[in-house]
Amino acid sequence: YGEKGVELSTPENFEAVSGMGISCTVKGKSVLIGNRKLMKLNETSIPPEIENEMSVIEHQAKTAMLCSVDGRVVGVIGVSDRPRDNAELVVKHLKKKGILIWLVTGDNVNTAKSIASSVGIDNVFAEVLPADKKIKVEELQSLGHTVAMIGDGINDSPALAQADVGIAIGAGTQIAIEAADIVLMSSDLKDVVTALDISERTYNRIKWNFVWAFGYNTLAIPIAAGVFYPIFKLSLPPWVAGMAMALSSVSVISSSLLLRVCYKPPLSKNKEIRKKKKVLDYSQ
Repeated sequence: YGEKGVELSTPENFEAVSGMGISCTVKGKSVLIGNRKLMKLNETSIPPEIENEMSVIEHQAKTAMLCSVDGRVVGVIGVSDRPRDNAELVVKHLKKKGILIWLVTGDNVNTAKSIASSVGIDNVFAEVLPADKKIKVEELQSLGHTVAMIGDGINDSPALAQADVGIAIGAGTQIAIEAADIVLMSSDLKDVVTALDISERTYNRIKWNFVWAFGYNTLAIPIAAGVFYPIFKLSLPPWVAGMAMALSSVSVISSSLLLRVCYKPPLSKNKEIRKKKKVLDYSQ
């Protein structure tokens, strides 16, 4: 029994409609709970007063779910999933680095724009079905972007696999973790910034090691070969040349080991007044 003494019946013919909602039969009556697409799919009209209530809910960054019984809408429910901690801080930091950010969500346009605006995201793909997230990644790649996808659910797995770099939240589903290239060990989004910082440091270190090794050998090999001996009487005994070659490897390894002392990049926590920007909708 519920809190108000209403008997809770066991639903029959339960079906989850991906990206839309659920349908079932309760005491012989057809029940639908989901979004506008589900109602349209089942030819259920939405009264104007319900549409107005949905608009209010959506502009509060909530998702409006409709409930219909035997083809008649009887109510609307507003649910919300607050952004992860530090989401706004991470978005701000990534934008400072020149990274473009898109929010890809199955929520309606109004809800998606409200959520995006609250964390500082300017670009939105709204009303995207789970199977279409991969298509959105492909669209961005076709525009010449190198795409990193961050996700934690089963619905994100195809997009994670399609992206140039897939980043899975450690607390996500196993299938998402398997599809990703990078797995964050915690659910803290600040680890995204840390992962990017480590990647940049590693890449820069590789370039530095290559320059050092190439320059070192370009100078040392001719000396060891006696190229400069006729002019400068400069040469290296074999044992010195061998030691110099070993030192070359030691220097590169030591340089690489310096990555172990890198620290998490600091993120500013100073609150700033952010001007409201028009959120671009790419849902079509």
